Amino acid sequence: MGADHTRPAPSAPPRVRRLLVATVVPLLLATLITAVALWPRDTSTADPGTEPPRYHGTVTKVVTEPCPPTPETPDPGLATDDGPCGDVTVRVEQGPDSGRQVVTPLPAGPGAPDVAIGDEIILVELTDPTDPTTSMYTIAEHQRGKPLLWLVALFAAAIVAFGRWRGLAALAGLAASFAVLLTFVLPGISVGRSPLLVAVVGAALIMFVVLYLTHGVTVQTSVAVLGTLGSLILTGLLGTLATATTRLTGYGSEEAITLSMFQADVDLHGLLLAGIIIGSLGVLDDVTVTQAATVTELANANPGLSRRQLYRSATRVGRAHIASTVNTIVLAYAGASLPVLLLLTADSRPVSQILTSEFLAQEIVRSAVATLGLIAAVPLTTGLAAIVTTAGRNAVGGSGRSATAAPPPRPRAARVEVLEALSTSRAGPVTPVADRRADRDKNTDDPW
Repeated sequence: MGADHTRPAPSAPPRVRRLLVATVVPLLLATLITAVALWPRDTSTADPGTEPPRYHGTVTKVVTEPCPPTPETPDPGLATDDGPCGDVTVRVEQGPDSGRQVVTPLPAGPGAPDVAIGDEIILVELTDPTDPTTSMYTIAEHQRGKPLLWLVALFAAAIVAFGRWRGLAALAGLAASFAVLLTFVLPGISVGRSPLLVAVVGAALIMFVVLYLTHGVTVQTSVAVLGTLGSLILTGLLGTLATATTRLTGYGSEEAITLSMFQADVDLHGLLLAGIIIGSLGVLDDVTVTQAATVTELANANPGLSRRQLYRSATRVGRAHIASTVNTIVLAYAGASLPVLLLLTADSRPVSQILTSEFLAQEIVRSAVATLGLIAAVPLTTGLAAIVTTAGRNAVGGSGRSATAAPPPRPRAARVEVLEALSTSRAGPVTPVADRRADRDKNTDDPW
């Protein structure tokens, strides 16, 4: 945070550490026990026979030709663009026809892949329902495995190169987050568990793993954990109240309606709340860790600051952080909903009706609830951090005076000597820069 790391932060007394352990450990155990009770054990998977087989292939030849004339459509609004037309020769690389050259129609229509010689594509084998022995291949999409692999490798290399061991720990935390989402949250919601309860427990699991893995088992991290957990609970309560007040059903998107057709036992209203909580977790982690670190660094830079001064100074940093993060939240939701927002330009209804419609009201509620939970995280985490940081300053005798008092003012004679030394020749022994910065990167977090 820009503070000098050469002096260690004031150590929390054993009583404060025991209190944090007595608070965090039961919460962790409760999260683990609830996760075990909610863990999906008999998840049903889709029947592989219901989906057409897909194989890798490489384009070896592309032949385009003029499209045949089509009868004019009576309604001009239903007319579609012709083309492209032609055939594509593909070498099949998987399946029973591996090594063979097959001819498929050139992909056409909205979203059709644009293929060229040498492209690696995905083939779908379609069987004639009237004659199961007859089948044909069609091009579904491009293979994206290699480009995605290179992008992920560049992403991981950049994080490790910049963050070093912290970056490696962040990657491990990211892997743990996806593991919890894919093995607990999504399967749990799919089998009919309460989406809100599953999301809260899953978010708590991710929080414990990611924060302690990335930032270490320290007092500072424990304060961030408590602040994040309290803000998550508040976000869930606000989300429940907001969705109930606005009468949201969760059927505000085409994806939700499609999901209700395939999995009728999924609570879409609870799924909306779960999305709000999971989406808020990443930003909450950022804010709570920053606030806990800010209080620690301020106390390290000026041990004479009182608890109230620490709180006020760190809260000013939190206000600046919130001002930029709120814009981040809104833009993130807007970017994910650009197709929905573009529909507004083609909608002929009044603006008041559009803003209060189900699909747009969901986005407004998501942004507002996430922002309220984020704002609450700043005073909550800052207050906890200020209490913990200043808890060990009182003397044993209970006099109430700070054991780490501010340094006394320099006597006038000493100030005169300093000014005379600065005004004279600057020659003389100079402390090497390397010596002054030897311990600049020293970790000041207080271990348990």
